[in-house]
Amino acid sequence: MTSDCPRRRGDYTYFHTIETRWNDNDVYGHMNNVVYYEMFDSVINRYLIGEGGLDIVNGSALGIIPETRCRYRKPLHFPDVLDVGLRVTRLGRSSVVYDAAMFRQGDDDAAAECHFVHVFVDRADQGRTVPIPNSVRAALALILVGD
Repeated sequence: MTSDCPRRRGDYTYFHTIETRWNDNDVYGHMNNVVYYEMFDSVINRYLIGEGGLDIVNGSALGIIPETRCRYRKPLHFPDVLDVGLRVTRLGRSSVVYDAAMFRQGDDDAAAECHFVHVFVDRADQGRTVPIPNSVRAALALILVGD
């Protein structure tokens, strides 16, 4: 996220569509910043569960979030329909760095860009890192760029 140029739709191969809700707007008439994070987090976890088979209820490993940041490029608001693009920029032994971007449907340039880090830890001892589960790693490798 160091570039001054907005991310482009073509930078991503995985997308999930989200419809904004009435209550996503704040008193200023645009989507509140916390909603962006909720949407990015939901798309990432949807990918991990759906594509990587992550067992969020009984699995021995879980992902915690030590770092996030978001660059807001242009306002979004209800009733926008959004395409959220997701890719992996770094895939380590126990951690993964995501780059995600939010696009209003029909737009080619991102309205918001997110840097998001997951570290996988043991469910019983959340202070101990563990390797990313094999099925999750395989799914993440499918959207890995430039590593």
